[in-house]
Amino acid sequence: MNIKPIVISLSLLLVGGSAFADDDCDDPVAGWQPRENLRKQLEAEGWTVFRIKVDDGCYEVKGRDPNGDRVEAEYSPATFELMEIEREDDDDDDDDHRGKSRNDSEPTNAERVPRKGIVKGRPSVTVE
Repeated sequence: MNIKPIVISLSLLLVGGSAFADDDCDDPVAGWQPRENLRKQLEAEGWTVFRIKVDDGCYEVKGRDPNGDRVEAEYSPATFELMEIEREDDDDDDDDHRGKSRNDSEPTNAERVPRKGIVKGRPSVTVE
C-alpha cells in the first residue's frame, strides 16, 4: 500500500484549512468603540438601526439602509470597518411582491391581529 498519496492529501487538507478560516472580527476588546458611536454614524448616513449586537467578535447591525432595504451588516468594533453586508431578501426567491410598493408588501398591525386577538402566522401554545 502506497501511503504517500494519503500523507499528501492530509497535509494539503490541513494547510488548506486556513484558507477557509471564518471572517470573524478579532479586534481586542480593549480597543472596541461603543455601539452607540456606530449607531450615530449609521444614522448620520441615513440608516434606520433596529439592533446592534455582538456576534463572532463583530458588531452585527440589523436595520434599513438609506435605500430603505432591510439589511444585516457586520462591522469591526474597533474601526467600524464594514466586514459583510447582506440584504435580508437576497435569498428570497418569492416573486409575489414584484410590482408592489415596499409599504404594501409588509403587513400592518391590523392585518396581523384580527378582531379575535389571534396573531396570524404565529404558532399557538397549549399548556397542559
